[in-house]
Amino acid sequence: MATTSLSPTPKLQFFDANGAPLVGGLLYTYEAGSTTPLATYTDSTGVSANTNPIVLDSRGEANVWLSGDVYKFALYTSAGVLIWTVDNISTNGSNLPVTDLNGDGTTTAFAVDDGFTAIYINGVYQNRNTYTVTSGTVTFSEAPPDTSIIEVVYS
Repeated sequence: MATTSLSPTPKLQFFDANGAPLVGGLLYTYEAGSTTPLATYTDSTGVSANTNPIVLDSRGEANVWLSGDVYKFALYTSAGVLIWTVDNISTNGSNLPVTDLNGDGTTTAFAVDDGFTAIYINGVYQNRNTYTVTSGTVTFSEAPPDTSIIEVVYS
């Protein structure tokens, strides 16, 4: 059960001054308040780090998953012209840590960490009357469907 945090949107997209996708744009990621490079990741596993800078694709997009650190982002054109810099970017308050579990159609009880604030199954919020929580276990009144994704959101 991995706990990860997603950047503010699932796929970041950037545009030039004319509103066109920033094809080949460069997103540098640093430790907040510095120019010390800080890794971001290509997916929720946190195993594969993005290049730094991240080179934006033909739609001006990139997958940018953040660790629990605080970042500074600097966005440049493909020619290396600075567009903007934003400091003190973090997942606290904008995105919350999530643990993904998998439903199998029969299991109703799942181990969870204390302190979660919401549960979603396949993106649908689960009302608190559909499950109980005792001693680090959430038990659903009905088993989540086979191949369903159960997202446990923490504050």
